[in-house]
Amino acid sequence: MSYIPEKNKPIEAISPQAGAGITGTYVSLSNSGKCYVLVHINQASAEPVEITIEQATDIEGAGSKALTNVVPIWADQDCAASDSLVRQTDAVAYSTSATLAHKLVVFQINPAQLDVTNGFDCITVKTAASDPTNITAAQYIHSDLRFGG
Repeated sequence: MSYIPEKNKPIEAISPQAGAGITGTYVSLSNSGKCYVLVHINQASAEPVEITIEQATDIEGAGSKALTNVVPIWADQDCAASDSLVRQTDAVAYSTSATLAHKLVVFQINPAQLDVTNGFDCITVKTAASDPTNITAAQYIHSDLRFGG
């Protein structure tokens, strides 16, 4: 039997908060084989939420810039109706539908696809400004850890 902390490392990216533009915590992927970014949106207004992942050279956000390589994305546009994550088109950003619902969006980040040549090994998740009644939270799940959790 394995346990999440033995094989994966969850880290809070964004604590639940209202729909202003939000920047999550920057995290290093230097010891991760992959990082999954899970974004929960309780969409109470029909205004879509734009989600992006940015890369940086340190956990302070130095040189933060958009991803240049597309990444796999999955989404559940209505968690109350289904628990199915549907594969979306690979991209560097994702916009939710305008449907009022609790949603889950998952980005899969491979650290090797960051701009490693120029020292980029950190990421953050960002949401653009949205309606104040839309609540967003996010977490990172580091997997394939090189040196344990």
